[in-house]
Amino acid sequence: MSRNLLITGVRLADGTRADISIIDTRIAAIGPDLKREPGAVEENGHGALALPGFVEGHTHLDKTMWGMPWYRNEVGPKLTDRIENERNWRAGSGHDAGVQSLALARAFLHAGTTRLRTHVDIDTDAGLRHLEGVLATRETLNGAMDLQIVAFPQSGMLKRAGTAALLDRALAEGADALGALDPALIDGDPVASLDATFDIAARHQKPIDIHLHEPGEIGAFTMNLLLDRVEALGMQGRVVISHAFCLGDLPERARDVLLARLAGLRVALLTTAPSSVPVPPLKACIAAGVTIFAGNDGVRDTWTPYGSPDMLERAMLLGMRYDLRRDDDLELAFDCVTGAAARGCGFADYGLNVGARADLVLLDADTVAHAVTARPKRKLVVSHGRIVARNGEGVAP
Repeated sequence: MSRNLLITGVRLADGTRADISIIDTRIAAIGPDLKREPGAVEENGHGALALPGFVEGHTHLDKTMWGMPWYRNEVGPKLTDRIENERNWRAGSGHDAGVQSLALARAFLHAGTTRLRTHVDIDTDAGLRHLEGVLATRETLNGAMDLQIVAFPQSGMLKRAGTAALLDRALAEGADALGALDPALIDGDPVASLDATFDIAARHQKPIDIHLHEPGEIGAFTMNLLLDRVEALGMQGRVVISHAFCLGDLPERARDVLLARLAGLRVALLTTAPSSVPVPPLKACIAAGVTIFAGNDGVRDTWTPYGSPDMLERAMLLGMRYDLRRDDDLELAFDCVTGAAARGCGFADYGLNVGARADLVLLDADTVAHAVTARPKRKLVVSHGRIVARNGEGVAP
């Protein structure tokens, strides 16, 4: 028996009034004064702005302390300080990745995120324990949220013997993509590190999402090595470079050469738009034809006290980092947490259009730019064709 939902009296991003007819999990029609099908549940939109469900393109659900007591952060300033501190804390505290990932994933869902990519730590201390917790969260939320899992060697791969084998197992046991971390500055051998990464990914026919924090010329060198492998191994459209700080501090000519390669090989970029380091130039990336999208990175964990399960807030922070003030520029920031993020992560059937899966958000705002800056409470969240949250609170199926 089909499940029908008719949402009436909403406003679309272009300002037009419309009804949205949903049959089962799909948007069947969008237009004024749609006919109510027999048995359909009718929901009055009361003139709210209708937006597509949000996409979180890069977070770490397994690390979060969302809802837990405050963690006093006294970690050192280096990347390796944060890695060691986190690994030791998680081992000593018995941090439960299953419980915590589910709490944060539900908070994302209730704020309008219906698709999410999370990196999950794989290392020789914890083995696959964190992965198992997040796999359980994915199963619990099946049919309400699409959750992609990236098997991520947070402590490095080559520097910790046995990590490559664990990554191989993680992909076999349900991870959707393979992560990697700073092949030069963490692993110490970018050629061997990238070769191993691409070999494991090819064995399982899985995409790659690499954390590349390496700056300037070192980062550009690593990026070119990676792009060589994308081209040689036919991985076009199946690789994401997260952070890519080097693109923010290279000379313009060198940067543009890399952007042209990225566009030609359909390698996407993920940015969290941090304020403290160089970031890939948003408009230059878009002008070059590179898909660039956004995510939180960590949310309330041992690395950072910041982050939020509200992707409109992340879009606002992008707007502030890139000095986006015009309404059309703020729409670029919004695209980074919606359409561009869906493309970058490979989420199919996305969008507020007929035939797409019915994932949408209703809120009181005049325009997309207004929604990004004001971040009003979500009046309604629909995922997979059913209402999952109302006024920021979850709704039982």
